[in-house]
Amino acid sequence: MKIRHYLHGAPSVTAAEAIGLVADGALVVDVRRQFEWDRNNIPGSVHIPLEELPKRCEELPDDRLLITFCTGGLRSYGAANMLIEYGFDARNMSKGLIDWRAAGGALQGSAHA
Repeated sequence: MKIRHYLHGAPSVTAAEAIGLVADGALVVDVRRQFEWDRNNIPGSVHIPLEELPKRCEELPDDRLLITFCTGGLRSYGAANMLIEYGFDARNMSKGLIDWRAAGGALQGSAHA
């Protein structure tokens, strides 16, 4: 399957909507690289880099809404599409970390210690 396929059609939510969905039980799936995760991450999120997602998606719960997350929203868009194809209920957080910070979302990590 071509990468272009994964960049089409995933439903998206804003960071403000994501904050509310997480409060209602949704799980954030951070698909950034390890060094990005180490720098900062969303408390309670799960870290699975995008390139590992096909092999590790069985680690994710299939009874919760999954909200994919990255720095700007592009990688997480592909991740949401992939998870939907695997049968998960998933949404992409548009604009990722950029909007998460602007919406007042909590972060933890070395950049916030």
